[in-house]
Amino acid sequence: MTNKWNYQPLTLQQRQEADELMPTCAMLRPVAEVLLRRGVGSKKEADQFFAPAISDLHDPFLMNGMDKAVHRLNKAMGSKQRIMVYGDYDVDGTTAVALVYKYLQNYYSNIEYYIPTRYEEGYGISLKSIDYALENDVKLVIALDCGIKAIEEIQYAKDRGIDFIICDHHVPDDELPPAVAILNPKMPDSTYPCPHLSGCGVGFKFMQAFALSNGLTNHNELESLLDLVAVSIAADIVPIVGENRVMAYHGLRRLNSNPNLGLRSIIRLCKLTNKDITISDVIFKIGPRINASGRMQSGIEAVDLLVCRDLHDAYEKSKAIDQYNKDRKELDKRITEEANKLIANNIGIIEGKRSIVVYNKDWHKGIIGIVASRLTELYYKPSVVLTFSNGMATGSSRSVQGFDIYAAVNASRSLLENFGGHTYAVGLTLREENIEEFSKQFEQYVSDHIQPNQLSPQIEIDSEIEFADITPELIASLKKFNPFGPGNQKPVFMTRNVFDFGTSKLVGKSMEHIKLELEDNSTSRVMNAIAFNMAPYFEHIHAHKPIDICYTLEQTRRGSNTDSIQLMIRDIRLSEKR
Repeated sequence: MTNKWNYQPLTLQQRQEADELMPTCAMLRPVAEVLLRRGVGSKKEADQFFAPAISDLHDPFLMNGMDKAVHRLNKAMGSKQRIMVYGDYDVDGTTAVALVYKYLQNYYSNIEYYIPTRYEEGYGISLKSIDYALENDVKLVIALDCGIKAIEEIQYAKDRGIDFIICDHHVPDDELPPAVAILNPKMPDSTYPCPHLSGCGVGFKFMQAFALSNGLTNHNELESLLDLVAVSIAADIVPIVGENRVMAYHGLRRLNSNPNLGLRSIIRLCKLTNKDITISDVIFKIGPRINASGRMQSGIEAVDLLVCRDLHDAYEKSKAIDQYNKDRKELDKRITEEANKLIANNIGIIEGKRSIVVYNKDWHKGIIGIVASRLTELYYKPSVVLTFSNGMATGSSRSVQGFDIYAAVNASRSLLENFGGHTYAVGLTLREENIEEFSKQFEQYVSDHIQPNQLSPQIEIDSEIEFADITPELIASLKKFNPFGPGNQKPVFMTRNVFDFGTSKLVGKSMEHIKLELEDNSTSRVMNAIAFNMAPYFEHIHAHKPIDICYTLEQTRRGSNTDSIQLMIRDIRLSEKR
């Protein structure tokens, strides 16, 4: 698949802004250019960007419904009513439940938590959980990362004297459930300054408001839970901008210095102890292990781990979850292979189409979201993967950059029993006999609405530089852009007309990668680089013909010299004469 490189040189006005920014912030021109790409144009904004402060967090009472939510929680605690903290079984849901439960437990003991099982109860608020609450005299349920569409279920609870406070961040429908309070920055009338909080982030804001309303001044009790918020932000792929950036920044610091015992045990299993843990580590190592509990067994085991107060107990629990993750990997590999084989043997699934819908009733329900992601990455089409569970076809969908898959699924809602999610990921349930018609309608919507630039991978380039610009000072400045993620991706640079120094070679089990040593005309220094899965370019490079490269910059080992810098090649193209 061919990547499109998107690079727009700075306008005259932007160049003037960069000239003004550089001396006030003591920065290099490429750094100023990257900042401008992120909407940072003044010294004050740069200071806030590089050193986000807890004081930059918004007043939680700016969120609609917060007064009602805090009032009902205070009433429950004052009346000694039993409270149940309820959440989804994924990373966002389990971290949210752990955060709210741990914080409230400091002040209140008549509280418990509940995570529905993926296979018996499914996503969201289940009738089984409400019956459980009724049997155990629960009067208030705090629902986290779910509930915004549970109209019938919450009415069922209300009729039985159980109130709900919903803390969600999924897209709501026109009709809302009859909860006593709904906290959701995606509500149509919301004016909250950060509309893209994670579910755990909404829970944090609720606890922040609760603390303010009760004059709780021990800020460390709440701020110590930001490691859970950072994990949710990374795992749920929400934009790391604004308030999310503040929470991710301080949450990562906590994750690296003094994480809660459950996370510390996972970090140990991931072999990340004494290493600088990044958002990428959370996405690829920590998050999948927490998720594996809900995918393979029960999400409540993840919460048990995250609220654990004994280090030995936490490590034993984390080992069980680590085994779930190993099992998940094996299933993931097998089902992805089966999905690709299904597509290869039935070319009509993708030929002439701009979307993918595949169904196999024997696939593991806990893995299909991952498989949908794999298909989207491989074919670069919005993808839906379905299996059969509890008498229904159930599935997960994933999208390509810039395309709203929630709107695509919503267009076929008359065929669905249930659905919910975000712009890039939606879960759905439908009757087996409706799959064929859903596939047709989904494809029609995608074909009618997807833009040409969304049909192939795009690489957004921040700055064009020469090798002479790559210095230890540049690397040190770029480190301050952490944490990286949506809305603040790792800066991508472009350099034109570079040559093989003569020592580049193919590496890898199948000789599919290129280990490069490159030079350009700006300096005599040779730059180390690695280009994964780009072996087809090797003959051209080895013939000492010029290439253009786009890449990120990495420091491969400790040190302040340029020998520790490596270019991580994102793409290569043959140079054009200029």
